[in-house]
Amino acid sequence: MYGLKQDWETEEESRCLVLEDFESLTPRWCPGCGDHAVLGSLQRLARDLQLPPEKVVIVSGIGCSSRFPHYMKTYGFHGLHGRPLPIASGVLSRRPDLHVFVVTGDGDCCAIGTAHWIHAIRHNMNLTVLLFDNNIYGLTKMQSSPTTPLGNLSNTHPGGVPIGPINPLEVTLGIGNASFVAQTLDWNPLHLYATIKAAHEHNGLAFVRILQRCPHFMRDRWNDLQQDTASVAVLEHADGIPVEDGVRRIFPNIHQHDPADLGGGRHLATGEEGIPMGLLYRNPASPRYNDITAHGLGRSTTEKLAGIEAELDRFAL
Repeated sequence: MYGLKQDWETEEESRCLVLEDFESLTPRWCPGCGDHAVLGSLQRLARDLQLPPEKVVIVSGIGCSSRFPHYMKTYGFHGLHGRPLPIASGVLSRRPDLHVFVVTGDGDCCAIGTAHWIHAIRHNMNLTVLLFDNNIYGLTKMQSSPTTPLGNLSNTHPGGVPIGPINPLEVTLGIGNASFVAQTLDWNPLHLYATIKAAHEHNGLAFVRILQRCPHFMRDRWNDLQQDTASVAVLEHADGIPVEDGVRRIFPNIHQHDPADLGGGRHLATGEEGIPMGLLYRNPASPRYNDITAHGLGRSTTEKLAGIEAELDRFAL
């Protein structure tokens, strides 16, 4: 080629991505907030799997956790309150080649976005959904959320929350076509990382509830789990989340559970055997709506318009 020496290469060299390739702005979360741990785990996962930053999309709604897209050096969409799931579904339906992560909170997902949550589980599109559950509205300053414990004092219930919380695990497992439901803790980085990795590798919607600390508004929440580690039921199975030795040393209550057992997963979600930590349910055979929305992706604009015209002609008089 004119102007190029024979020993020049025109092909782009393969990249070896490092952690800094996924780090963006300095997080503005409170010291001790569980969001920091999740951010670090996702950045490490992207590095370890060598996910091209231009192929990763983080979609969030509104809340403390929803600042997440600003702190990942990837594509991101900071959307409306309760709306990250339909936005992420739209992204994936047109760009199935992307790695799409949804970051949402207990208020964002389980209150304002409840309808989207239910139907996203039904549609089972290939999304990794991370529910940051700190049991409170943090960004708007300590209002009760759907997962706030009974009797907890808040700015909306100064006399104590009068009704019990919903259980996001039980709700998700009760929705038809759920395909991956797991729970982990922000203060155990080994299990947190392993859970997000397994969720990302799942072909379908992976729903991960992360029990998260809020040191400012829910200072004592989860202290019981950290002090009495036997109250956590670590779920173990060959098809589940890997349980490393570092996890075993901290949590002695190891519970054998086959994630193909939906009834067993629903029972564990109640917490009667201890707060579950691991994969409650997985069904890789669940139908995926993105297999349907992918139809016609390779067609040109002319072909699409011709198809629309042909369809309209069927109704012409």
